[in-house]
Amino acid sequence: MVSQRMLQLGTARSVIRELFEYGRQRAAEVGAENVFDFSLGNPSVPAPAEVNDTAIRLLREQADTIHCYTSAPGDPAARQRIADSLNRRFGEQYTADELYLTVGAAASLCCVLGGLTCPGDEYILFAPYFPEYRVFIEGVKGKVKVIPPEPEHFQIDFSAFEQAVTCRTKGVIINSPNNPSGVVYSRQTLETLAAILRAKEALYGHPIYLISDEPYREIAFHGVEVPWVPQIYKDTIVCYSFSKSLSLPGERLGYVLVPKQVTDADSVYAAAAGAGRSQGYVNAPSLFQRVAAECCDLTADISVYERNCALLTDALREMGYHVVQPGGAFYLFPRSLEPDDMAFSERAKQFDLLLVPGSGFGAPGHFRIAYCVQTEMIERALPRFKALADSYQ
Repeated sequence: MVSQRMLQLGTARSVIRELFEYGRQRAAEVGAENVFDFSLGNPSVPAPAEVNDTAIRLLREQADTIHCYTSAPGDPAARQRIADSLNRRFGEQYTADELYLTVGAAASLCCVLGGLTCPGDEYILFAPYFPEYRVFIEGVKGKVKVIPPEPEHFQIDFSAFEQAVTCRTKGVIINSPNNPSGVVYSRQTLETLAAILRAKEALYGHPIYLISDEPYREIAFHGVEVPWVPQIYKDTIVCYSFSKSLSLPGERLGYVLVPKQVTDADSVYAAAAGAGRSQGYVNAPSLFQRVAAECCDLTADISVYERNCALLTDALREMGYHVVQPGGAFYLFPRSLEPDDMAFSERAKQFDLLLVPGSGFGAPGHFRIAYCVQTEMIERALPRFKALADSYQ
């Protein structure tokens, strides 16, 4: 007998992965150039040249030690370099001891949730949200509450949120720029959120942690501000990944930042580290700890994503699709052309368009387009989007 929950997770792929696998099979039938796969958020822009150059140099200079274990929280010098970068950018005074390097943002979230969660604890998610949040929370025996989306701008329905916060609320997860909508929470949105959380902390007499999941922090367009959340709400824990900013999704390097201002910061940090230990994490990849630390002020060429976003957004609106303007990341989240987004996604396959239904993100009636693809592919896909829209006339 095995864990039925783990069996289910291990045998049922996510909708995104199912579409990706379908696309591979379909490409074998009709040719890859005839399949328009917008399913997977895999960066299409290469890593900055400095990343490869740094890796090669480190492999040569530190050949005898670069593959050795580091300390569990990460190499102290690497952590300090990342802290120094944050300090330069946001006017802070973080130290290496506030950073815990992890195997990507997914591991960061699992470590934080595993460290914080006690029996009966609840976490609030704002739809649309990254589907794995639910898996991570329920995996540590937490409970999920979802605030439905405000579909005109995908900010936050504060009336629903205020009612959802109870004495059992341990934390709130935000993701801005957002996957799947690309929307950036405005400073006003974050300040209102913080004010409600401070009032609820005072009411219930315990901290409510704001977990800011930030893999897309650097991918913002047209000068859109991505506020530094710890400066708005003191009980903010940051989970970060270099997967998107440096186009390194396969290298699995991220961090947890627990600023000293956070309530019970030392205990929170230690508990996150303990959760990592219990989950079998030894240390983050040693080579890319050093690479990321040396390259953490760089960003891949996001102008490609900005161009793809504008091309697709303008064209889809002309075709009659409703699209909320994204401020960053590399996703669009239009309304589906029928209420049943699953049926819409299936219909799109008739035109070899692979579009992820919004139900998995907690937002039925929408679909996600990952436009981190070659611009030329988007140009060739536009007639397919038009044909799909025309099929509903």
